[in-house]
Amino acid sequence: MPINSFLYPAPSTPSFVYNVANSVRTNKADQPKGVVTQGTPTNVDKYTFSVWIKRADLGASNSKIFSVSSGSTYGEEKLEFNQDDLIWRHTQASDGSTVWERVTDRKFRDPSAWYHIVVAYDSSQGTAANRCKMYINGVEETSFSGSSNPSSGLDSYTNTSGRAFKFFTYHEDSNTSQDASAYFAEMVYIDGQQLDQTSFGEFDSDSPNIWKPIDVSGLTFGNNGFYLDFEDSSDLGADVSGNNNDLTFSNIASTDQSTDTCTNNFATLNPLYKQDHAFSDGNLTHTSSSADWDSGVSTIAASSGKYYFEAKVTAIEPPTRTMLGVGDVRDANEIAEDQFGLTNYNNGDTVAYYGSDGSVYKNGSQQSGSWSSFTTNDIVGMYVDLDNGKVYFSKNGDMQNSGDPTSGSTGTGAISITTGQTYVFGVTHYGGGAGQINFGSPPFSISSGNSDPNGYGNFEYDPQGYYALNTKNLAEFG
Repeated sequence: MPINSFLYPAPSTPSFVYNVANSVRTNKADQPKGVVTQGTPTNVDKYTFSVWIKRADLGASNSKIFSVSSGSTYGEEKLEFNQDDLIWRHTQASDGSTVWERVTDRKFRDPSAWYHIVVAYDSSQGTAANRCKMYINGVEETSFSGSSNPSSGLDSYTNTSGRAFKFFTYHEDSNTSQDASAYFAEMVYIDGQQLDQTSFGEFDSDSPNIWKPIDVSGLTFGNNGFYLDFEDSSDLGADVSGNNNDLTFSNIASTDQSTDTCTNNFATLNPLYKQDHAFSDGNLTHTSSSADWDSGVSTIAASSGKYYFEAKVTAIEPPTRTMLGVGDVRDANEIAEDQFGLTNYNNGDTVAYYGSDGSVYKNGSQQSGSWSSFTTNDIVGMYVDLDNGKVYFSKNGDMQNSGDPTSGSTGTGAISITTGQTYVFGVTHYGGGAGQINFGSPPFSISSGNSDPNGYGNFEYDPQGYYALNTKNLAEFG
């Protein structure tokens, strides 16, 4: 399967007048949870829920967006991904049988995409099919693999006084197998109204196929309504609607705040390209699980511009067999099964900085120069100048091989690569090795804080005029 199918498409430079600054990143292994106890509703028979989501755990069963108990063991109202489907369902309190549901025909398998989801409930509607409406990326869903309607006047569980409204997890705390790994942005709950998608987004006037968010702060939220923008890292569950219906977050840290959002999509490692290794932390942590080489490659590729990313080594298989690399996108399948740099592929250049002996390899050949070995807790930086065909490396902020990323075509201390090709970026580990990669939205704590020249990204060390790998920068540099 060609990797190009799952890279974020070349942007049409949409005019994002309203920009979303932050999202929250949840990791299933951490058992994330957000909960708010519902008060007296404006109208128990009407609600709307809107959220932007970027999936990280494709194929996971019963990956919860929200879940509310009926008050019994069996009954539940939920919104979840079940493998590649999206399910919105209300089940019977007595036996767990389905009362009403919407199960999409549409599949959600793009790990680089932000999806906008709106579900809107109004059991007072005279037409049964209008009582449960679902919108995806600005379009109402009308084709379902499973669909049934609530009876007239059926109360929702989500808006019932005293109920625990839970997010990212199943309503029974003991069952964590359904916890979500994803990015969430602009999470809005409206009590007492069935709204459509136009209350939360619009199609771009210059790029009419692009659905984008709008400012929702002026909406009427109702008694139980809330709006989470995730901008306060010390209180990520803070409700900014004015209702003070804050969510209590568990196992979600300040470092889970992300600048990867629906208006500026950052690269992650691509879960569709992996062998015996595991991804976590929003596909930014890579762990090899076999006695072999495994690589993770970026969801975004680039052919021009200057990009910086860094990786923190968290575990190492002796003798420090970890690499940070860049490779021609046409070799992405082979790289994912093997390693950057140590193999000479057919389609273009691959370059990697090798922790074991502090060497750099290009197309299977060790390069001359002076590089330091690296190990656990070291942060390795990579500067990729695609315009001049040059690659530079740093270790804990110190440039290696006397490299100067600002030297342009001179390429002081650089390894040369072919210009005009399209490259992916990533990391390689040997069995048991692990690392966290930072394309500008770090999964690890940053002590200093450095952004790129456009103000994007958060890096431990100075990008030196290079840019974070995200769609806004990609649009600027083509």
